[in-house]
Amino acid sequence: MRFTYLKVLALISLVALIQSCGDDKPDPPQKTAEELAVEALTGTGTLTWETAGGGTVKRDGVVVTDLYQNFELTLSSTSSKTYTSRNSNELFDASGTWSFAGSGFNKITLSGVKPAAGREISFTRNADNLKLIFTISAPGARINGTFAVAGNYEFDLLKK
Repeated sequence: MRFTYLKVLALISLVALIQSCGDDKPDPPQKTAEELAVEALTGTGTLTWETAGGGTVKRDGVVVTDLYQNFELTLSSTSSKTYTSRNSNELFDASGTWSFAGSGFNKITLSGVKPAAGREISFTRNADNLKLIFTISAPGARINGTFAVAGNYEFDLLKK
């Protein structure tokens, strides 16, 4: 009888072992801080952000959205991280590349020659809203030698 008891115990142990080795699914890999920041700006590939429909632009705390009506900024996360802008009143280049500034993945810089190019632009995404904050200081704060654009900017954009 003792021999039968050991066989039953061995069989139960074997079944328990096989059961525990079943379909354990590994945890999905955690995204890096950079991947999360890219996703915040571009979704799964490309996102367009705009002032139309309720977005605002402030310079030195004063609303200047009328100067940037229908402004659009499209950010793409292709291997070269590109951007395009429309209706920027000469503040942004029409197109170029973007990259992260620093190591915190909360600031970007844009390539180009317009006043916003090369500046550190802080960004914060909250659902379908993207806030960009940056400063343009003199020199390099005039467009065509006449229109002064120096100031502290805050773009509150909506996902298109």
